[in-house]
Amino acid sequence: MTTAGHLARRFLGSLRPGGPPPADEAWARDALLAGERPLWDRMSGPDRRHAVGVARRAEEALGPLATRPVVAAALLHDVGKVEAGLGTFARVGATLLAAVAGRERLARRRGRLGRYVRHDALGADLLATAGSDPLTRTWAREHHLPPDRWTVDPQVGAALKAADDD
Repeated sequence: MTTAGHLARRFLGSLRPGGPPPADEAWARDALLAGERPLWDRMSGPDRRHAVGVARRAEEALGPLATRPVVAAALLHDVGKVEAGLGTFARVGATLLAAVAGRERLARRRGRLGRYVRHDALGADLLATAGSDPLTRTWAREHHLPPDRWTVDPQVGAALKAADDD
């Protein structure tokens, strides 16, 4: 369940243009496979900033369990949003509409709104094509599911979810 605080922070953070600081950008790119970097490059600056924060928090929480695929999962969990092509205000509207009308209902729609709501599955498909590790792909697909439906290690999933504040 997405919290109002998370959504408010994401919205306010998305109003500032630009990606993460150069050192964070380099750190993130170093954690990604060659096939994943073009996907990272397609993400908006605010989405990349958010993803770096998620990855840093997950890495801190997991310590040695924060392997390269786990860090990549944190960095790329929302990569499917690139397929929707929605700007900040349209994304806010889509998120609110999904909360009211139901995510599953909107996911059946064609067009950008449906793609935005299906970003988890779309992202997993993009990551599969990019040659990502199974854990990275799986987390992209499962990051909106309840914990009892995760197939990733529960400790890793819990840390990734907590790091996302989602």
